[in-house]
Amino acid sequence: MREEKWSAWETAGLFAVLIAGNLLHFVYGWSGGSPTAAMFAAVNESVWEHMKLLAMPWILWSVLEVLALGKEGAALLMPRALGMLTGLAAIPMLFYTYRGVTGQANHMVNIAIFQLAVLLAFRVTRRLAQGGRFAGKSWQILGLCLLLVIGALFVRWTFHPPMLPLFADARTGLTGIPK
Repeated sequence: MREEKWSAWETAGLFAVLIAGNLLHFVYGWSGGSPTAAMFAAVNESVWEHMKLLAMPWILWSVLEVLALGKEGAALLMPRALGMLTGLAAIPMLFYTYRGVTGQANHMVNIAIFQLAVLLAFRVTRRLAQGGRFAGKSWQILGLCLLLVIGALFVRWTFHPPMLPLFADARTGLTGIPK
């Protein structure tokens, strides 16, 4: 793959995911509680819903990037899936660590955690894609499946969340879509 073309797509993707993720924090409220918006946007202040702010734009950008790059982008699906998983793991790890140390939540720190997780996810993707470790067709099929299954889980667990602390709104203690 031509490095310049891919770098341009990755840079655009970084900004697209950061901007979309930050905006998706508010879209559900702006939509008046639309179920369609709930599939992509945060519906409460849970850690899970903040993870969705990374996952949904990431998945959409990944598909767009792979389609736009054609054959050159065919080897990106597994690195993109692993990058996303890294970013998704970073959000609760960083949130619960700083919350455990300080005993409180801070909106500015939460925003910084999201942005750091996105940067980390892109960094992991870049390293894996450059190394060519996951270029085979089987890896790409697995990467696409991971992206789609994770996206489906975010939608499913927005409407039917497990009763676990990860899914509980930090302000209300409730899970899922507010009544």
